[in-house]
Amino acid sequence: MWESETESVSGRDYGNGVLSSTKHGVKTDGFEQKGQSWYVATDIPSDLLVQIGDVSFHLHKYPLLSRSGKMNRIIYDSRDEELSKIVIDDLPGGPEAFELAAKFCYGIAVDLTATNISGLRCAAEYLEMTEDLEEGNLIFKTEAFLSYVVLSSWRDSILVLKSCAKLSPWAENLQIVRRCSESIAWKACANPKGIKWQYTGKHPNVSSPKWNEMKDSSPSRNQQVVPPDWWFEDVSILRIDHFVRVITAIKVKGMRHELIGAALMHYAAKWLPGLIKEGSGSSDEGSNSNNSNGSSSNSWKGGLHMIVSGTRDEVPSVQAKDQRMIIESLISIIPQQKDSVSCSFLLRLLRMANLLKVAPALVTELEKRVGMQFEQATLADLLIPSYNKTDTLYDVDLVQRLLEHFLVQEQTEGSSPSRSSFSDKHMHDGNQRGSNLNAKMRVARLVDSYLTEVSRDRNLSLTKFQVLAEALPESARTCDDGLYRAIDSYLKAHPTLSEHERKRLCRVMDCQKLSIDACMHAAQNERLPLRVVVQVLFSEQVKISNAISNNSLKDAGDSHYQPLVSNRKSLLEATPQSFQEGWTTAKKDINTLKFELETVKTKYLELQNDMDSLQRQFDKITKPKQSSAWTSGWKKLSKLTKMTNLESHEIGSQVPNAELTRKTPRRWRNSIS
Repeated sequence: MWESETESVSGRDYGNGVLSSTKHGVKTDGFEQKGQSWYVATDIPSDLLVQIGDVSFHLHKYPLLSRSGKMNRIIYDSRDEELSKIVIDDLPGGPEAFELAAKFCYGIAVDLTATNISGLRCAAEYLEMTEDLEEGNLIFKTEAFLSYVVLSSWRDSILVLKSCAKLSPWAENLQIVRRCSESIAWKACANPKGIKWQYTGKHPNVSSPKWNEMKDSSPSRNQQVVPPDWWFEDVSILRIDHFVRVITAIKVKGMRHELIGAALMHYAAKWLPGLIKEGSGSSDEGSNSNNSNGSSSNSWKGGLHMIVSGTRDEVPSVQAKDQRMIIESLISIIPQQKDSVSCSFLLRLLRMANLLKVAPALVTELEKRVGMQFEQATLADLLIPSYNKTDTLYDVDLVQRLLEHFLVQEQTEGSSPSRSSFSDKHMHDGNQRGSNLNAKMRVARLVDSYLTEVSRDRNLSLTKFQVLAEALPESARTCDDGLYRAIDSYLKAHPTLSEHERKRLCRVMDCQKLSIDACMHAAQNERLPLRVVVQVLFSEQVKISNAISNNSLKDAGDSHYQPLVSNRKSLLEATPQSFQEGWTTAKKDINTLKFELETVKTKYLELQNDMDSLQRQFDKITKPKQSSAWTSGWKKLSKLTKMTNLESHEIGSQVPNAELTRKTPRRWRNSIS
């Protein structure tokens, strides 16, 4: 994975990364390993057995006592001069580090590399191999190698920081993690034109560029040689806590927040494979996702397996814990700027956070971040399953909270004072209002599409549907066709709704904001309440009347103005054929109702005349003196019926004029009862 680097270490007391002690307590040719035991190749028999884990070291006391304060204290504190065995279970670096330390004590040359220096440095600190016991002891030698060789190399700084994963907390206390993180951050923030070290993302056929010869080359060529994201793949091999340290140091040095966000998305794509859907476009990750499946990613075996593909009961507990830590760490280091990462990435991260039961405070923070750029979301990203064992298939409450965060953010931005000068204040405010309105309109279309999708769930309550549909202000929707489509889909999936519930559902829609096609569909939709159908037809009639009135006023005010529509008949002819057919059908239905009403009135008058004639005949037969209370009551009832009929006939004749002169309400949802 890593290409070799040329490090100039000549002239130092430790040579080319090879340590050797100037004093030899016991002459030896080296160490020999037999199974799980190490022996010193010498004629002098060993007098000390050191047990490090499962590995045994048969050594001599004097070389260790002369250079290790820890060994001195263990042997002398025991007050046993014949002590022949020491067991150490907590040595940082394990048997490998102790082997190198023991060789150093015997004066055997030790080859220092980026993979063993951190463990050997921590082991030297544990064994207390200080300058008090011997000048040029192991602590001094390893510390010098770290400072002068490792920290000056990009490659070695990465490898040393990666090796510190098993050395906690020794590597932290010895400042190895901090120094390596700052070294990596300094090199990552350097100008790409001045990079002389090797990095993983470099094309294998391209040799190290001669930067002095490229000063006069074109910027495009420089960008092809060293892209801005050259450090992503190298840093992504680090453990999450060390990655956080590096990113934090990079933030302090002032790197662009877009580049930091891209590095976070690259790291998440590598360590959280379930975060990126198979076959889905990864445009929001840009060129970073192209390297996530490269040879370097395949060679690194520390990545976690995919755990999101199954149900939450199938998630292994160990992997879930590791991924939960990664998600929580990523949430905490996302830059505060709005467009640092894509909204799709935030929503996918939120999906996994809900699945893995991330800390509620971090989930809330992530939801607020999504609300800041909610207008960039897509329907596929919003369809987050409900992992809280609720009845609904999708987490509708989550989308409701995201929408609330978006509205709060829009209100905050709209009420914040402008930073522009007084001369540009009005222009800035106008642009800001326009952008806010466009964002709300995009969110409205997104919410309508989401409602159409989730309305097919029979467990979705009417209240949740209504609250989500009415969350946005009226100005966010210039057309309610999407909302009507969602209402119709909900009515299809819930055929057992009562008349009152259907009216309540349709109250969220404004009939005046429906297009002609939606009106024609609503006029023939048997699932809608009859009152809503009448309102749809009446709203179209009002639109036609207003259009005619506007054309008449324009004709009267401007003599040379040629109206597009002269009368109601030509206006209807100018409408689409589908609207004309629906309007004709509606007129036939209205005429049929009028004819039936007139027939009922006629029959009622005939019955009234028959009753009057029977009353007169009865009065002739019955004498006035023999009239009873029943007869007088019958006469009063007859008079009362005539008066009621006369009043109702007069009122009925005035109703059409009243209906025509009544002003059209601004909002139909308040008129539906």
